[in-house]
Amino acid sequence: MRGNKYDSSPVTPRTRLERLLRERELRKSSRFSHPSAEATDVNKEAELPANDPCSAEGDHSGLPNEEELLEGVAAARAFADGCQKQDVRPTKQRLLVVANRLPVSATRRGEGLWQLEMSVGGLVSALLGLKEFDARWIGWAGVNVPDDVGRRTLTNALAQKRCIPVFLDEAMVHQYYNGYCNNILWPLFHYLGLPQEDRLATTRSFQSQFDAYKKANQMFAEVVNQHYEEGDVVWCHDYHLMFLPKCLKEYNNNMKVGWFLHTPFPSSEIHRTLPSRSELLRSVLVADLVGFHTYDYARHFVSACTRILGLEGTPEGVEDQGKLTRVAAFPIGIDSERFIRALELPQVKDHMKELKQRFAGRKVMLGVDRLDMIKGIPQKILAFEKFLEENPHWRDRVVLLQIAVPTRTDVPEYQKLTSQVHEIVGRINGRFGTLTAVPIHHLDRSLDFHALCALYAVTDVALVTSLRDGMNLVSYEFVACQASKKGVLILSEFAGAAQSLGAGAILVNPWNITEVASSISYALDMPADEREKRHQHNFKHVTTHTSQEWAATFVSELNDTIVEAQLRTRQVPPLLPMKDAVDCYSKSNNRLLILGFNSTLTESVDALGRNGQLKEIELKLHPYIKEPLKKLCDDPKTTIVVLSGSDRTILDDNFNEYNMWLAAENGIFLRPTMGEWMTTMPENLYMDWVESVKHVFEYFTERTPRSHFELRETSLVWNYKYSDVEFGRIQARDMLQHLWTGPISNASVDVVQGSRSVEVRAVGVTKGAAIDRILGEIVRYKGMKSPIDYVLCVGDFLTKDEDVYTFFEPELPSESPPAARGMLASLVRASVPKIPASKSVSKSSRLKKQRSMSTLEKRAISHGNEIVLQPIKQDRKSMREGSSVLDLKGDNYFSCAVGRKRSNARYLLGSADDVVTLLKELVQCPPSS
Repeated sequence: MRGNKYDSSPVTPRTRLERLLRERELRKSSRFSHPSAEATDVNKEAELPANDPCSAEGDHSGLPNEEELLEGVAAARAFADGCQKQDVRPTKQRLLVVANRLPVSATRRGEGLWQLEMSVGGLVSALLGLKEFDARWIGWAGVNVPDDVGRRTLTNALAQKRCIPVFLDEAMVHQYYNGYCNNILWPLFHYLGLPQEDRLATTRSFQSQFDAYKKANQMFAEVVNQHYEEGDVVWCHDYHLMFLPKCLKEYNNNMKVGWFLHTPFPSSEIHRTLPSRSELLRSVLVADLVGFHTYDYARHFVSACTRILGLEGTPEGVEDQGKLTRVAAFPIGIDSERFIRALELPQVKDHMKELKQRFAGRKVMLGVDRLDMIKGIPQKILAFEKFLEENPHWRDRVVLLQIAVPTRTDVPEYQKLTSQVHEIVGRINGRFGTLTAVPIHHLDRSLDFHALCALYAVTDVALVTSLRDGMNLVSYEFVACQASKKGVLILSEFAGAAQSLGAGAILVNPWNITEVASSISYALDMPADEREKRHQHNFKHVTTHTSQEWAATFVSELNDTIVEAQLRTRQVPPLLPMKDAVDCYSKSNNRLLILGFNSTLTESVDALGRNGQLKEIELKLHPYIKEPLKKLCDDPKTTIVVLSGSDRTILDDNFNEYNMWLAAENGIFLRPTMGEWMTTMPENLYMDWVESVKHVFEYFTERTPRSHFELRETSLVWNYKYSDVEFGRIQARDMLQHLWTGPISNASVDVVQGSRSVEVRAVGVTKGAAIDRILGEIVRYKGMKSPIDYVLCVGDFLTKDEDVYTFFEPELPSESPPAARGMLASLVRASVPKIPASKSVSKSSRLKKQRSMSTLEKRAISHGNEIVLQPIKQDRKSMREGSSVLDLKGDNYFSCAVGRKRSNARYLLGSADDVVTLLKELVQCPPSS
């Protein structure tokens, strides 16, 4: 693995945290030693546009100029793309930033002529001022360009600004952007719910909008693929592009893909109402790193994946069959230096002087918001009215300046909101105003950057009452401009910024008008020393957690996530080389196939799908596996063993018609389908613990909805796969504590924990421990005269039972389970001729065998159970004199775990469907010569 390009230290960081800390220190030292050019020409005026609700979350003051865009977005250098010389600073890493809109708006002025105007949103504002990295921006230019000439000329014009357009026609924009993004996802993610489907036509339009959404994401992916170069980092932004990670990975699975959401992510109870909930979640999970503004949003996402998809949530993210998607919080910031520098400009000072004169003798309160339902403007104004009612002495001494930037003015709901706000403002001004002054100044427009900085600087109290906000950077901008005034920030607890600035701000519930009014009074009367302390806390956070640091941290973690994924991949077995397995099978003369049952030969079951629990309780063979399985069973050169934890009746019901061997309850019970059941364990098996454990399992089954337990002859299994994930884990933990301190405290049992199950079984019972005895009985029963020269072992086994995989490994030392293979000779009939492949069993091997057999024997007592099976008789003399029944070469052994996970198996198969494919290939292979 190549080293970190930034790492100039001879000591290479080993852990993930060490690498990230090293990256952080190098970024800091780099900025001190190589100060970048000024990110912003603050002498140029810029307008705050009317941001649409589907741009990145938050309100923002200034626009980037062209120089800023040319420098563009930045990212941390990749650890995995390190250079050979550690003391040489590397070239810039390419970063493809993919967002719904480009940071420029294009207007056609003639044939081949385009006017490009800078636009702004939360994403653009957060990514200003980064100079160290080579970035390209991919997105929609906001204009319909149907002709090839126009597209070519616009592409050339945007290329000068490092922008790459995605061309969407009007129908696509209407369905994808105005439809699915604005009408479905945006309200849902802000807890406004889905539109009511009162007509069938509306339902059909939802589906067409979702289809357009997927198609648009595919179009974005095609543009990314055209410009992608090996080693690039692709950073996808916001809910417009939730399908994009999946599309990109399908094109190139090695592509580094991150996805960041700029809005809130709702709780799983809200997200599960979305018809396309599962598809969106799975598409996002394809990304290597998923980022959110706050831990709450990240927690909601992980919870949705566990509750809706049935996946495992971990402290690092979401794990799906061994593939980990990292999920983390990355609070966005602003370019605080830009605002601090702006306060020193003459034109800003002139604005400040004018405002101070205009509102002399009055405290200034400020609100800067988009005129949007989620911003809580009516609630803010009503709280201000209640404050004036309860505090008459403040009526002539305070003024509220509300900047409400219009957005989506063509939508009836927004038009209604505008009218509502105007009505409330007019009523309050009429009630508390005078001929010379009014308490509320309401502006339905934006302010230029310098005027807004001046307004921030003279404000005594900033009022942010968002009903739901991804972050809200207005609060950051206010704090950055308050070095002199040290005003008070009243901040909604439903804004993402509350988790970052909560210690220095006054947090309020915007729905509680009385609380907000009381907070206004407290803020206006706050002592100077408390204002100072609160401001210093927030100012330090705003100036250290900048937009540059946010972007650099995200991309640095994305790069490191790739490194971690590579390390994890080394621990995950490769996919089964099916052609090699089939070729070796065709050339062998005596084959042994050991197959698991559940999740191996059964049909795949969606953990949260319809009837999934019933299908799993009543296990049935995969419908497409019956024919190839029967043909393999009828092959005289092939012996098949179904090795399962299920009880005998289930195996009888499914395999009676096949010519094979059945090993039930992890190999404790064995029979050929044409014979009777026998036991491979001692007759006197200690089972007195069963009844007490059964009572505990019954108790927890009653207390845990949708859980069930299975009572077997030598074990009990409690399964909570279909219960609520979090509640099931709590119950399992409680159950284990009760078991260890009570029923099994002195019993000879093993407790085996699955992903969502608890099993109590007799001590020492594993599939690997039983396999040598099972094979010996098979050899005796069939009278084998040639050694087994091919073994295929396939199953979805618990970790404790994966010793069955290592049992056959030819390269293991003599002390390992393969040593017990020599013991199989003890179970071969005297009629089987000796094979000159090995000498008699060694002393160490005999001791190994004695240990594995005596563990239960020493604990066995009379138990009165109704097990009347005849135990397998073992010939001690043949144990000493027999010869090996296995003649395996390394290439003739294939062990496969079903499902992508860490395993002791050599290879992986994705699912039971892949097992079906494998068996069909084995059936169709030509016979050996």
